[in-house]
Amino acid sequence: MSEDIDDSAYDLETELLIEALYQKFHYDFRHYARSSVKRRLQHALSRFHCPTISHIQARLLHENGFLQELIDVITVPTTEMFRDPTYYAALRTEVLPVLKTYPSLKIWIAGTSTGEEVVSFCILLKEEGLLEKTVIYATDINQRVLDQASRGIYDTETIKRATLNYRESGGKGMISDYVSVAYGSARVDPNLLKNVVFSSHSLATDAVFGEMHLVSCRNVMIYFDRPLQNRATALFRDSLVRGGFLGLGSRESMRFLDTAPAFKALNESQRLYQKL
Repeated sequence: MSEDIDDSAYDLETELLIEALYQKFHYDFRHYARSSVKRRLQHALSRFHCPTISHIQARLLHENGFLQELIDVITVPTTEMFRDPTYYAALRTEVLPVLKTYPSLKIWIAGTSTGEEVVSFCILLKEEGLLEKTVIYATDINQRVLDQASRGIYDTETIKRATLNYRESGGKGMISDYVSVAYGSARVDPNLLKNVVFSSHSLATDAVFGEMHLVSCRNVMIYFDRPLQNRATALFRDSLVRGGFLGLGSRESMRFLDTAPAFKALNESQRLYQKL
């Protein structure tokens, strides 16, 4: 069999698997960038010792518990506390002074993964005197990582890596002020997370909820095609109050999206935007 035929078969199997995930389990990856999906499925072939994508699909349709294992591979989290510390520094100096003028706040962190960004936001809000009047909605399509995020337990290496980022973000204390370390694990102070609501939500299929003052969705849309990027940013636009803020990842931008006219760049280098 020629390489071209192999490639064609692989592409077809990929599309059939994506359709199966949507039709049977309502996980919609149809508008995820194919290059990213294919990379992760290559990893899945090795992890699950399957010779073809069709074998993965057979396990998906007939093996109890396999769905969550596959979702874990497809939505593999890449995150850390205070990732891109200049983003948090910009939030501290350019966004939070405006948010301090509101009597109460709602913040949506979309694509929360295992919760490191949530913890970062809670620390930031705590230091700026805003945590007590804020409700944070932390969402993801992967229930397992949401459960992990809600526990607030990380390995000590995660905390060590966060220390420099935290300092560069303008942190006013020390990471150790917010976590306790014992038996090789670090636990975030439960009081820090008491105003966080962890919930399953898909930017591909679900609707707007609430009125938000800030939406942070970082390093998620790079995995979407253009139509899904438009859909996601339309959700953010419709969720935000007038003058609300949107934060994206360092490789993401509102430029060229259908929703761009609804926003002005507050800090383009840090991908911070404000709804007009």
